[in-house]
Amino acid sequence: MKQKHEPKHVHKHERKHKRKQEPERKQAREQERGFEQEHEQEQDINRPTSNQLGKEIQRRELSKEVRKTVLNAIKTLVVISAVAVLMATLLFPTVRVERGSMTPTLRDGEQLIIITVGRIKRGDIIAFSAGNQTLIKRVIATAGESVEIDPNGAVYIDGVILNEPYLSTASLGQCDIEFPYIVPENHFFVMGDNRDASIDSRLSEIGAIQRDAITGKTILRIWPLNRVGIV
Repeated sequence: MKQKHEPKHVHKHERKHKRKQEPERKQAREQERGFEQEHEQEQDINRPTSNQLGKEIQRRELSKEVRKTVLNAIKTLVVISAVAVLMATLLFPTVRVERGSMTPTLRDGEQLIIITVGRIKRGDIIAFSAGNQTLIKRVIATAGESVEIDPNGAVYIDGVILNEPYLSTASLGQCDIEFPYIVPENHFFVMGDNRDASIDSRLSEIGAIQRDAITGKTILRIWPLNRVGIV
């Protein structure tokens, strides 16, 4: 069977068409190579150098060391605080705050160290026996001083108003004594910082506190740990 042959002018036309397309293909290949080179250059720019990688590794290692050091320091402080609390409770008398009469200075449940020596003065926070319970109050006046409290709760000692920055609210509170009140010898006039709720020397059933009834004055808060500090 004889094969059919395309006319010669058809082959010439195809060769001519291919020659026309060759420059376009060449240009397309060059553009593609250009894009590939640009992409490689961008990768080179974005790729960190060995020096940069080394610095980043050092930074991360340093960050780990800092975190480790901080955690170790916190653990050490907690242990030291716990040991200090234990030693304090073994070596010194302690008292627990209750009833909320000393807020905001002291909070319910806080544990305080007290000392039984030293002079007691105005502003000291003392623990004393009242009946079968131990109360914690602030010394307002000492023996021989005159105490007056106006209806708004302002306190006057020997006619001079007492500055009380530890109060959140001044109040006459529960009071049945007559003013001016003269503090007897070897006694202390005491009040709680929570003037509305505190039962203290303003009531005749408590009155001024005898020196012999005082257990001691508070010096340090040892519990909770986040509020450890001088009272």
